[in-house]
Amino acid sequence: MLLYGASGHAKVIISCLRANRVPISGIFDDDLQKKDLWSIPVIGKYNPDFDNESLLIIAIGNNQIRRKIASFIQHPFGKVTHPSAIIDESVKMSAGSVIFHNVVVQADVNIGKHVIINTSSSVDHDCVLGDFVHIAPNATLCGNVQVGEGTLIGAGSIVTPNITIGKNCLIAAGSVITKHIPDFAIVRGNPARVLKITYD
Repeated sequence: MLLYGASGHAKVIISCLRANRVPISGIFDDDLQKKDLWSIPVIGKYNPDFDNESLLIIAIGNNQIRRKIASFIQHPFGKVTHPSAIIDESVKMSAGSVIFHNVVVQADVNIGKHVIINTSSSVDHDCVLGDFVHIAPNATLCGNVQVGEGTLIGAGSIVTPNITIGKNCLIAAGSVITKHIPDFAIVRGNPARVLKITYD
């Protein structure tokens, strides 16, 4: 496996890969000062010819940066789940996505490409997570929640059942979502309210 990104988020992905006994041959990173991470060589800027048959995971938490990098990667994308995660056999998980420690993903959840389901979060039945979504630590999605592409659900947030959240939204940590959220919204509070629509 190869990674792109050699910072804190990469450490958690490395933990997941090591728990699954998956070897990591190197890490791409645009910061040429970085030489290694946990004894794994950082090999510099992306090179499509380096170990070009290996799978790659983009180890960057920011949704927009992850999407930008995915647009030029030529390696095939991998996916990884930590062994402590409880994932129903009916779950569909697309390439590039990662599921971290102590996560629960229930029946018939559909996970898009390059999604992060972070530590101890819970995604209940029939949820749909668009590409480049990030479900932050300890967030809870109740049943049949739809999350649009590029949206961040902040740490400790709760989304009640049957809610649709648009694309490229920012749900602040600790928010409680009880109503549908439009695209490009910045949302905070309990109950949550839309603070701003960004349109970018």
